[in-house]
This record gives sequence, C-alpha cells and structure tokens, in this order.
Amino acid sequence: MTSYKEALGLVFAMGGVILFCRALPFLFSRQTGSSRIAGFVEKTVPPAAMTVLAFNALGAPFKENPRVGLLVLAASVFTALLHLWKRNTLLSILGGTAAYMLLLKIWS
Repeated sequence: MTSYKEALGLVFAMGGVILFCRALPFLFSRQTGSSRIAGFVEKTVPPAAMTVLAFNALGAPFKENPRVGLLVLAASVFTALLHLWKRNTLLSILGGTAAYMLLLKIWS
C-alpha cells in the first residue's frame, strides 16, 4: 500500500510533468526559428493521438469479447459517417454514444 508521503510525491511529480508538457509548446513558439517545429507539432500530434486512441478503443473489446467488439466497430462507423455528414462534433459524440448503447441493449 502506498503511504501518504509517496502518494503526495507522485501527485506533485505528475503535476510537474503535465505542467511541463503544457508549457513546452509555448517555449518553442517564443524562440526565433523554432516556429516551424511548433507548427509541425500542432499539425501532426492531434491526428496521431486520435488515431492511437481509436485503435486502442477498437482493439480492446475484440480481445475481451468479439461480439462486443463488433458493436463497438458498428457504433464507430456510425459516428464517423454522422460526423462526415453533419460536421458537428457534439452531434457525432452524442449520436455515436446513443448508437452504441442501443446496439448493446438490442444484441447483448
């Protein structure tokens, strides 16, 4: 079991890492000549992070239960199509969640 001192140390360490990660882009953008690096990071990191999250979200259910994995895949396809059609993030999130819950209720 972790003691209070260890837990407090971990909280401060994680907080410092998060603060550093948040401040790092601003440090890059203030230096002359490094705006190209910051621009590259701005363009590539969000899609890369979303891709990793999507594969993680789709991969885990297939390992646990392939039937639930198919439901997750169907809801993900529905979400993507809804977003391509309406171009509304909130609608896509709500619609995809509703589709998954409906599919889970019907076929599980």
